[in-house]
Amino acid sequence: MSGRLRVAVIGGGQNSEHEVSLASAASVRAALDPAKYEAVALTILRDGRWLGPDEQPLGTSTADSLAAALEVLANCDVMLPLLHGPRGEDGTLAALCELAGLPYVGAPVRAGALAMDKWATKRVAEAVGVRTAPGGLVTRNDLSTVVFDRPVVVKPLAAGSSFGVRLVRTAAELEPALRAALELDERVLVEHVVTGREVDVTVIDDPEHGRRVGPPLEILVNDGLFDTTTKYDGSAAFEIPARLTGAEVEELTDSALRVYDALGCRGLARVDFFLTSDGFVLNEVNTMPGMTAESQVPKMFAAEGLTYPELLDRLIRSALANGEVAAEAVG
Repeated sequence: MSGRLRVAVIGGGQNSEHEVSLASAASVRAALDPAKYEAVALTILRDGRWLGPDEQPLGTSTADSLAAALEVLANCDVMLPLLHGPRGEDGTLAALCELAGLPYVGAPVRAGALAMDKWATKRVAEAVGVRTAPGGLVTRNDLSTVVFDRPVVVKPLAAGSSFGVRLVRTAAELEPALRAALELDERVLVEHVVTGREVDVTVIDDPEHGRRVGPPLEILVNDGLFDTTTKYDGSAAFEIPARLTGAEVEELTDSALRVYDALGCRGLARVDFFLTSDGFVLNEVNTMPGMTAESQVPKMFAAEGLTYPELLDRLIRSALANGEVAAEAVG
């Protein structure tokens, strides 16, 4: 078993998606090809301290724990940061890797930060000709000025897994929805309700084929809102590939790649859309989506014959190749 690459698989995090991240990390560790890779488990607790491969705390304070975690990372070949949400997917861990000179899977610092901010993502998408839902930005200081004039969706700007997302159908529901979202983020997005099919597509950097777009996936839900409960209670169904015309697939692929490139994404990103009567409308971009075997991204690529372990292998090899290019550029 000598000669295997040591892959630091990081889960947990200091946000509402902590448990989701732990599930992704556990699933990835189990799926990595043991002939090629040695998975090194690291976990970030909710208080910011790290657990080592033996699941014991590293250090007593947050700073001591991070220093000890860096010693573990220094003995790894590549990092697979499976944190979803703030202080992870938002470029935080990418920045740590950049400073440590460690290759990593996923978006670089700027792309992670932009994509995590739903308002910034909308502005970038619109600048490259990809439509988004009309909406506005709300802070706590704006609460008294927000007026209900139509059904809207309220979203914390930087939360994932639909935490804090509420469909507001009446004026009485608006303020409670805003206050709930503001518990998770100091800025909140209020968007017009978009009527259409929910269709997602994933872009990966494949070391064998170059940039690659997986088959589209349609989310089928009963009540029309793919919220946190629906995501994890098993009531939603996925159709892969989504039933689209050739023209729709072309539009979807082009829009996803334009957003991926404009944000500066790398490695992978799941780009979520609504298909309306007027075409596709961007919902959001996830630069580190859920990665269990039952998550959307592995299922998309499995539908065209790329197994879960093979997908992970290609993501890691792509990260290593990007790391070599970066090292040459610095040198």
